[in-house]
Amino acid sequence: MILKSTFFIIGVAGLFLIYYFLQPLKKGTGSDTTTKYELVKNWPDLPNEFILGNPTGICIDSNQQIVIFHRAEREWPLLDKMPDSPIKANTVLFINCSSGKLIKSWGNHLFIMPHGLTVDHENNIWVTDVGLHQVFKFSHNGKLLLTLGKAKVSGNDSLHFNKPTDVAIANDGSIFVSDGYGNSRVIKFSVNGKYLFEWGKKGENESEFNIPHALSLDKKGNLYVADRENNRIQVFDPNGKFIRQFSSHSFGSICSVTFNKTQSKMFAIDDVSFLKIKHRGSDVFVFDSTGKVQSRFGRSGSYTGANSWYHDLTIDKDDNIYVGDISGNKLQKFRKVSNQ
Repeated sequence: MILKSTFFIIGVAGLFLIYYFLQPLKKGTGSDTTTKYELVKNWPDLPNEFILGNPTGICIDSNQQIVIFHRAEREWPLLDKMPDSPIKANTVLFINCSSGKLIKSWGNHLFIMPHGLTVDHENNIWVTDVGLHQVFKFSHNGKLLLTLGKAKVSGNDSLHFNKPTDVAIANDGSIFVSDGYGNSRVIKFSVNGKYLFEWGKKGENESEFNIPHALSLDKKGNLYVADRENNRIQVFDPNGKFIRQFSSHSFGSICSVTFNKTQSKMFAIDDVSFLKIKHRGSDVFVFDSTGKVQSRFGRSGSYTGANSWYHDLTIDKDDNIYVGDISGNKLQKFRKVSNQ
């Protein structure tokens, strides 16, 4: 009898898990927002023959062009075993933020597994490649200016990364790198790429990380780290001293964080999944200057559409929001429409 009861309980639990796994994410009412956004349909307007791969990195340059780092035909491999050959197609795209038309592209035969992208104050393009274990600085036109890390050699010392995820550039040119998937640390380099110091280890306490996935800097030079699997944003001063964190039981895995032009608002995106297998949707969060969530939309119900996995986001001068969805291999623009 005990054995039968045990099998019955296991069977019911299994059915519950299957049901939960297969169900679409339920839509809620969303947050009571003071700022409203709407999805811009038919954006971007890419050429018919163009194939957009996983858009993993997204930022905006001084010309108000959206800069995209995408994987073209490359997909993340099973068991994280990275391919050996570079992607043949151009992987860095420049898109007009209004029309959505492709302006130019470069980056073919350079990268194995694109990830993070940042545009600095001089319009240079910084990217991370988790397949090469490297960080690169390019001019706006694609001229290589600086390389950090050793190609295809992982490590955790001052000369090596292990799947670095993102870059942030301070006003003085200092370089912050989140490192990343293989390591759980943030490293600071000088403007010339000289190793200065690092902090972090795997964990869930202050100054510890579980996949530091994306970086952003505020006007004071404080560093905001999207601590993905800890479902939070940690904030540090320029010397790596912990200041505060943003966390909530309602957050999924925080994939990215950024600011608007005036830095009056902070924006973040999350990802909710079932057992890290079935991705069930993403939200965009808009925080006010006090750190309170002012607006939230996406899987919570104020935006209807297919479940997405938002990997990165950027904000234009009008506070419109652009996200890269690596589940549907698409870019989305959300237009700011009103304040209440």
